[in-house]
Amino acid sequence: MTSMSRARVARRIAAGAAYGGGGIGLAGAATVGLLLAEVQLARRRVGNSTAGRVPNAEGLYGSTLPTSGEPPLRLAMLGDSTAAGQGVHRAGQTPGALLASGLAAVAERPVQLASVALPGACSDDLDRQVAEVLADPDRVPDICVIMIGANDVTHRMPATRSVRHLAGAVRRLRTAGAEVVVGTCPDLGTIEPVRQPLRWLARRASRQLAAAQTIGVVEQGGRTVSLGDLLGPEFAENPRELFGPDSYHPSAEGYATAAMAVLPTVCAALGLWPAEEERPDALRREGFLPVARAAAEAASEAGTEVAAAMPTGPRGPWALLKRRRRRRVSETEPAPSAQPS
Repeated sequence: MTSMSRARVARRIAAGAAYGGGGIGLAGAATVGLLLAEVQLARRRVGNSTAGRVPNAEGLYGSTLPTSGEPPLRLAMLGDSTAAGQGVHRAGQTPGALLASGLAAVAERPVQLASVALPGACSDDLDRQVAEVLADPDRVPDICVIMIGANDVTHRMPATRSVRHLAGAVRRLRTAGAEVVVGTCPDLGTIEPVRQPLRWLARRASRQLAAAQTIGVVEQGGRTVSLGDLLGPEFAENPRELFGPDSYHPSAEGYATAAMAVLPTVCAALGLWPAEEERPDALRREGFLPVARAAAEAASEAGTEVAAAMPTGPRGPWALLKRRRRRRVSETEPAPSAQPS
C-alpha cells in the first residue's frame, strides 16, 4: 500500500472515529480473523512464563538531582503490555523506568513515575486508565505516555472504535493539563511464530491503525511516535537480541530501543529539547504536511514524530513531521535509581 493510499484509509478511519462510525475494519474481517487465529497460536507457544510478572517500576527517579525548590516532574505510563514492560525481570528494564531515568537526566530534575498500563489491554481500557491517572486533581501528570494498539488488531476491534477511545483519552488528559505522547501500534508482522502471508497482512493492519491513531491523537493536541517499523527491521534482523524469551514481548534491549525512540518527543513536549532541534530539517525530510500524509509517512518509518502545526489548510489540518535522532539512556547523564514511592 502506498503512502497516499494509507493516508486515505487513515483519514476514513479517523473520520469514522470522530463522527461515530464503527464499521471500518483493518485489512478485511476475513484476513484479520486468520491473523487472530495465527497470533493465538503464537500466544499459546509463548506460554505463561511471564504472565503476571510485570516489574513494578513506580517510584522517584533522579532523587539526588538538585531540585531548586521545584517538585518532581510527573510521568504516567498508560496502555498495554508494551507500556507496562511485560517480559523483563527488573523494574529498571521497563519503558517507564527508562523514560523516567532519561527524562530526569535531560531535565536535571527528579521524575515521579506512575503506571496504570495493563498487559492485554485494548484501547477501550484507556477510559478506566485515564480516570485512574486523573483521580487526584492535585497530582495531574506533566506528561503521559501511551503505548496501545496491538491487542486492538488481534482482538478485531473496529479501527474507528479503537481510534475513538484513544482520541478521547488524549482529549481528557490534555484538558486536564497533561502533555501526551503516544507510541502507535507496533508491527505485528514481526512476531516470530506468525508465518507468511499473514506477516504481510499483520504489517498492513498495524500500519493502517498506526496512521489512523496519529490523526486522532494530533487532532486532540497530542504527539505520536511510530513504533511499527522500529519493531520491524531491527526486531526481524535481531530476534534473539530484541525479543524476549517468549518470542512475543520485547527483551530488555528491545524495550530500551523503543523507549529511547520516544524520549526525544517526551522532552520536546515538555520544552526540554534544544530549540534548534525543533526546526524542521529538510535534509532529514522533515517538514509540514497535511496530517493524514504525515501520519501515513510516520507509520512507515520508526521513531518518526508527528505533532500539530498549522490549524488547517486546503487539505485539512496540518502537522509537523520530525525524524528525531534516537538516543539511549547511556548517551545522557545517567540518573540514579528509583526510590520507593
